[in-house]
Amino acid sequence: MTYALEVHNLVKTFGSVRAVDGLSFAVERGTIFGLLGPNGAGKSTTLKILTTLSRPTGGTATVLGFDVVKRPLDVRRRIVSIIQETAVDLLLSVRDNLLTFARFHQLETRTARRRAADVMERFRLTAEAERKVQDLSGGFRRRVQVAKAFMVQTPVLFLDEFSTGMDPLLKREIMAMLRDEARRGRTIVLTTQILSEAEELCEDILIIDHGRQVARGDLSTLKLLSQGVYEVSMTFDHMPEGIESELRDVPTLRTRIENNTLEAAFKAPEGEVLETVTTLARNRRVLRLEVNGASLEDVFLELTRENAEVKS
Repeated sequence: MTYALEVHNLVKTFGSVRAVDGLSFAVERGTIFGLLGPNGAGKSTTLKILTTLSRPTGGTATVLGFDVVKRPLDVRRRIVSIIQETAVDLLLSVRDNLLTFARFHQLETRTARRRAADVMERFRLTAEAERKVQDLSGGFRRRVQVAKAFMVQTPVLFLDEFSTGMDPLLKREIMAMLRDEARRGRTIVLTTQILSEAEELCEDILIIDHGRQVARGDLSTLKLLSQGVYEVSMTFDHMPEGIESELRDVPTLRTRIENNTLEAAFKAPEGEVLETVTTLARNRRVLRLEVNGASLEDVFLELTRENAEVKS
C-alpha cells in the first residue's frame, strides 16, 4: 500500500532545540488525520517539512510515495497547504486571489471561473468578490485562504487552524465540506487548538509534545488512555459566590465557568467525583447536571501534562 503520508524517524533541529525528535507515523488515503499538540510541540514544523517548506535535519518523509526532499515538485503538485503563515495577495481582489491560485495549479480558465463563483458562494464571499483582500477583516481574509483549498482537487490537503476568525455557522458548514472531501478520497491533515473540532472531524489522531509522539489512535482508543476521567457540567440558577475558591481545593484537569455554568474535568474514582458534585450542589439550585466520560480535551490535557512531568 502507498500511504498518503509516511514519516520515519523525522528530526528537525534549530541549534540545540529539537523541534521534531524522531517522529514516525503513516496516514492512509482518504483519512481526516489530526496532528495535535500544545504550542511548541512541533506541529507546524512537521507540516512545513511535509509541505516542502522546510528540510528535515534527519529521517525521511514522503507524500503519496514522493520524498519531500528528493521530489519536492512532485509533492507540491499533489497538495494544497493552508497554514497559519500562508498569505493571500493583499493587493488582489478576492476573485483574483482564487483565480491566480487556480492558474498556479494549471486549472483551465473557464473551469477556474466557474469554480471560483461556486467557492465564493459557499464561503459567503460573493459580495466581497471585487474587494482587495487588504480591505477585509482578519476573519474574511482567513475565509479566502481556506476557500483556495476547494479551488483545486489535489489528493492531499493540509489545514492549520482552519477555523480562525470564522463564525460558528460557517465553521460547521466547512467541517461538512471537509467530510465530503474525505469521502471522495481526499486526505486531510488537520491541526487545531480547538479540540472539539478534532473530536468531530478526525478519524485518526496523533498527539505530539516536544517533537515526540505521546499517543496515537482513533477517538475511542485515545479515550481508553484516560479511564477514570470524568467531565462534569453544572448549570445553577445563578453562579454561587466563592465557588472558584471551593474548586481550588479539588484536583481538576481543567475548569471553566461561563455565565451560570461550571464545567470541570476530574481524574478521580467515580465515588469521589459524585461526592464532589454533591458538595458543590449542596444548598444551591442546580438547573442541569451532566456527568460524562473523558472528552478529547481531557485526554489531551492529561497526556501532555504527564509528558511534561516526565520531562521535568
